[in-house]
Amino acid sequence: MRAVQLTTYDDLRAAITDRYQVLPRQLRRVAEVALERPHDLALKTMAVLAGDAGVQPSTFVRFANALGFERFSAMQALFRSHLIESLPYRQRIARMRAETGSRPAEILRSFVGESVRGLEHLPIAVPPPLFNAAVRLVAAARNIDVLAYRRSFPVACYLAYGLGQLELGARLLNGIGGMNPAQAERLTRKDALVVISFRNYTAECIDIATACHARGVPVLAITDGPLSPLKKTSRVSLEIGDDARQPFRSLVEPICLAQALVVGVGHRMADHSRERRRTN
Repeated sequence: MRAVQLTTYDDLRAAITDRYQVLPRQLRRVAEVALERPHDLALKTMAVLAGDAGVQPSTFVRFANALGFERFSAMQALFRSHLIESLPYRQRIARMRAETGSRPAEILRSFVGESVRGLEHLPIAVPPPLFNAAVRLVAAARNIDVLAYRRSFPVACYLAYGLGQLELGARLLNGIGGMNPAQAERLTRKDALVVISFRNYTAECIDIATACHARGVPVLAITDGPLSPLKKTSRVSLEIGDDARQPFRSLVEPICLAQALVVGVGHRMADHSRERRRTN
């Protein structure tokens, strides 16, 4: 089986468009559903989709396989995550109420429960050797740029603030004037880029990380999993998981990881200072 190469909805849509003309007739019919009615593909079962398109359910499986997915459900997950991401908050809340029947009094308990489960998983997702590698990368950098977009932006704000409190040369790339790509060009092999992004990944975020990696800049990624496009551009990748099916995805785990990273770098700096005093 081929490994899944398409990790974002935009990449998937572009691949379907590019391959449309060379697909067999029945697969073309599935492609039309995917391009013209992506919400249907996100929400309906394979049997219902097949009936609407006038093809066998196995045709949807073959279509997913042709795009590099092992299962139709893996491809459908990209459509579902895009649908959730594109919904305004009011619609997300309405969807959550329809699915769970949650009352306002139960919301806090539900969010706390999900956050606790995520935090319990975090030490497993980021084992000590990997965390230590991230600490070493950041502590060794002369200058540190921190980059994130949309809901990940608060994590970047905290990291830039925390590393600045350690009197490191940390800077938040805040996107003012669309200058993030130009500002990141200052980074060299002696510096570091810390980038935070989860599905659906922001294209400019990936582009900046890729450009830095190509110049030999050490890149630390905080992302969701091994299929993240940041995986191949990073020297160290902290993959904490992120359930894109949830209407509101938690920031508790990435913020906790960011705090631990700042404190870990502080400990490493203190150890180095003690070693220098001992050798002088």
